Amino acid sequence: MTDHGTPPPLNPDSCRERQEKLRSLCRSLELDGAFFWNRFYVYALTGYWHAQPLTETAVWVPVEGNVVIASHDESPVASAADQVLNYKPNDLFTLRENQSACVMEVMNPVLAGIKTVGVDWTTPAALVEGPNCRDISFEYQHIRRSKDQDEIDALKFTIRCADKAYAAGRKFIQPGVSEIDIMSTMRGAAERAAGEILSGFGQDYKAGCPGGFAERRAVESGQLICLDVGIGVRGYRSDLCRTFSIDGKPTDSQLEAHARVMEAMDHAKSRIVPRVSCTEVFREVESMLDGWNGHAFFHHLGHGIGLDAHEVPRINPGWDDTFEIGDVVAVEPGLYSDELNGGIRLENNFWITENGLEQLSDFPMGL
Repeated sequence: MTDHGTPPPLNPDSCRERQEKLRSLCRSLELDGAFFWNRFYVYALTGYWHAQPLTETAVWVPVEGNVVIASHDESPVASAADQVLNYKPNDLFTLRENQSACVMEVMNPVLAGIKTVGVDWTTPAALVEGPNCRDISFEYQHIRRSKDQDEIDALKFTIRCADKAYAAGRKFIQPGVSEIDIMSTMRGAAERAAGEILSGFGQDYKAGCPGGFAERRAVESGQLICLDVGIGVRGYRSDLCRTFSIDGKPTDSQLEAHARVMEAMDHAKSRIVPRVSCTEVFREVESMLDGWNGHAFFHHLGHGIGLDAHEVPRINPGWDDTFEIGDVVAVEPGLYSDELNGGIRLENNFWITENGLEQLSDFPMGL
């Protein structure tokens, strides 16, 4: 991939298929349709990317009838929308105070006479006139957990952008540089690779500990830094982690722990099979890691990815999920202790296909 890429467009036919899944969900819940505000969901359903984060967009997917989006773009690219309603977000380029109200000026007439709509958690229900609003964020996650090929292509693109970020970070990191400069260097590389402003970027850039936000503090020799990077492009978001030695001279203890985490990753990969319990896989990996040589493993083993940072399935005993064909999952075993001067977390993304497990991420995993 060159430094400047182009995000692959969504397939209009696939967008329409996703609309039909949503319609079927609404019928099963006795809803008249779905009214979503999340611009990532709007993109997945219609192919319209609302790039400006300071303004709003929305989509109405009725059980029967036209799919309608609201946008201030006069000529939006919306390959799977039937109607576009324009609203005015500003006066002489000064933004109006309530962008949500601007959208609802054009969308409320469309919803007139509707009894009950399903909404996502971002929808300003207080501004919706007429229909009752029911949050279906949970149900919607389940119907979109199986990814279409155009969504896989979108996720692969974000992973390639993450590869560029890790390559830049590995080259830049040395004792004395600041965490904030490491983060900025990696973000710049990812945005150059994407060719546009990222829709998401996070989150762990703190050295000498399991993770945390970057600060204006210098990293030190002997430390490890877990770089847990979730890169979003047009809403689709990868979630990867690599751990680097700050001075490039990992200790024997750090190398041994790294090898153990790699063993845990390999075990998890062998168990990511349709209809296998996510809790069982978590427990198996937990038994391999937690307490090993005095180190700790204290977080989930992973989760689904797509349009939200964490999606179904959850590889976590707090839920009762199973792996299914079509899932895209992030798997992230780790070990942490004071002796390790931070910790080691490694995270890869996998797609469960009818032909087996496909690893989507392949940036080197060494310290």
